[in-house]
Amino acid sequence: MRETVDLSHASRLVNHGPTVLVSARHEGRRTVMAAAWSMPVEFTPPRIAIVLDKSTTTRELALASGELALSIPCKANADVAYTAGSVHGAGIDKFDAYGIEAFDGPVLGLPLVAGCIAWLECRLIREPRSEEAYDTFFVEVVSAQSDPRVFTHGRWSFREDNTELHTLHHLGAGLFAVPSLTVQARTLDRREP
Repeated sequence: MRETVDLSHASRLVNHGPTVLVSARHEGRRTVMAAAWSMPVEFTPPRIAIVLDKSTTTRELALASGELALSIPCKANADVAYTAGSVHGAGIDKFDAYGIEAFDGPVLGLPLVAGCIAWLECRLIREPRSEEAYDTFFVEVVSAQSDPRVFTHGRWSFREDNTELHTLHHLGAGLFAVPSLTVQARTLDRREP
């Protein structure tokens, strides 16, 4: 299930710190890796910062193409996320090698991981100093989609009846947490002096 997410809401797909699957394609090669360090940095246009280690094939392909995609895995994708983040992609296509299903994104045609709950196609915004010194890349989102069972109208909906669709949050060594409880806050009543 996929529906288009208005780009004005695209940063909400990552603002709560989920693990993301980063994929890239260039000259017939493609790969995917997991990343725990990503965050929105601007709403309009939607821009995201993400850390891509120098040793990754994903970084190599993203730099060569100027593009990358983010797929947001859910509880049901924990094994895919762990494998994508634990196995080096040198010389292999992780999608084929591990049976990770993918589909092409609607704008850039990048490989998006099937079974996830949100997908973003992005163009790199080159910042060589940040890339070299901190492995931090900035991207602009050009397309966003979500699974409406868990994200619709610009909002996440984590409920007891959709726990398999809750986002993953990496704790280390293959251990992930998922949001299992949400709390709706309200503005405090203002007190008069």
